[in-house]
Amino acid sequence: MIPTSFPSKDEIARLTARMLLEIGAVNFRPEDPFILASGKPSATYIDCRKLISFPRIRSTLMDFLTITVMRDAGFEAFDNIAGGETAGIPFAALVAERMALPMTYVRKKPKGYGRNARIEGAMTEGQRVLLVEDLTTDGGSKLSFVDAIRETGATCGHTAVIFYYDIFPETTKTLGDHGVTLHHLCTWWDVLAEARAQKAFDDATLAEVEAFLKAPRDWQDARS
Repeated sequence: MIPTSFPSKDEIARLTARMLLEIGAVNFRPEDPFILASGKPSATYIDCRKLISFPRIRSTLMDFLTITVMRDAGFEAFDNIAGGETAGIPFAALVAERMALPMTYVRKKPKGYGRNARIEGAMTEGQRVLLVEDLTTDGGSKLSFVDAIRETGATCGHTAVIFYYDIFPETTKTLGDHGVTLHHLCTWWDVLAEARAQKAFDDATLAEVEAFLKAPRDWQDARS
């Protein structure tokens, strides 16, 4: 069902951060950094995939994501909802259900047999497609999905995520230069504020996490 009322953006951000903390999706470990796919260390790690196992939180966040997109992009702005393999697939399905729209998904690369397709489901020329993912860091991984969508003759000018890092200044430019607008529910700054309000981590950990978030490249270079 399409949600018709919603909290303010600030309240959505606060509640989303609270839910992510509640289910243990937020991990702060500056003393023993996580290693990202890039090989760089990180004081933080977020696991949005955990959300699919918590139905009340999952449902609320999908309502938030749906109304955020409709409010910011338009109530009749899309014809198809596409999930990015793999984390975006369940969230795309849930948003598509709420918006009463077809759902598809985009493979990271052609599957190598059969139709050798990257798009699964029915996507047609001229459709306006919303790309749904769990999160974005610097925006770069979204571009391949967007290009695959556009190769069908469809358009893709928007992507929606639950979580946006908001610590790498090039993100919005990377997406914007590719003709893509980003919609999100919350950022690391929202999570840090809620973690402080809840006293979810000790003060020393929170201070080091804040140092990382303010200058992630410098923090990484000092530990690489």
